[in-house]
Order: sequence, then structure tokens, then C-alpha cells
Amino acid sequence: IFMLDTIPCLLSPWSEWSDCSVTCGKGMRTRQRMLKSAAELGDCNEELEQAEKCMLPECPIDCELTEWSQWSECNTSCGKGHMIRTRMIKIEPQFGGTACPETVQRTKCRVRKCLRGPGMEKRRWKEAR
Repeated sequence: IFMLDTIPCLLSPWSEWSDCSVTCGKGMRTRQRMLKSAAELGDCNEELEQAEKCMLPECPIDCELTEWSQWSECNTSCGKGHMIRTRMIKIEPQFGGTACPETVQRTKCRVRKCLRGPGMEKRRWKEAR
């Protein structure tokens, strides 16, 4: 009986690993090799590409805030005062993400003039007793 020696596949060496598929966080990288010549008998079952997971430093997470609230009422019943509005932090910054800007704003307000005079002082004193 006459036996044929099978010639194995000839493959190039593996390439270098590719860069990670992401710039931060979890991704994949690959490497390839080429088929130099096919086997004389049958197919070449060798793998020509490999993939593996890669991990880069965490992606930065920027601060996220809610919308501003409505302005508060003026904090005085007469004369000059102030009003405030607020917003809440939804997501704290992480891994070098953008810092949170101010969460409270204050602005001046003015309500009708306060009534002053000798009569007003006496009236207040009587009410307080």
C-alpha cells in the first residue's frame, strides 16, 4: 500500500496585537497570521485571527446636574433682599471627568419700599406688647 505524506499548512508568524478597540475602559484587540500555502490534501484548519479582551484606564465621567429650580420668593417683605435657585448633582465626576459647577445661584431683589417714620415705630411697639 502506498501512503501519501500530507504537507501541513504553511503559516506566517502572528502579527503584533492591534491597539485596543477603545480609548478607555474595556475593549478588544486582535492579531492575524497569513496562510502561506494550503495543505496538499484537505483544508487548513488553523486559526488565522485571534482576539482577546483589553482594559485601559476607566473612561472619565463628567458631572451631570438637574435643571435649575424656579427662583425662590424674595427673602424680605420690603426693601432689598435676595432670591436663590438651586440644582442637584445627578452624577458625581469620576476618573478625571469635568468637575461640577455651582449648584446655588443668588440674585438681588427689591420689594416695595419699607414704610418708616415716627408713626410706624410706635405701632410696632404696641403690637409687640
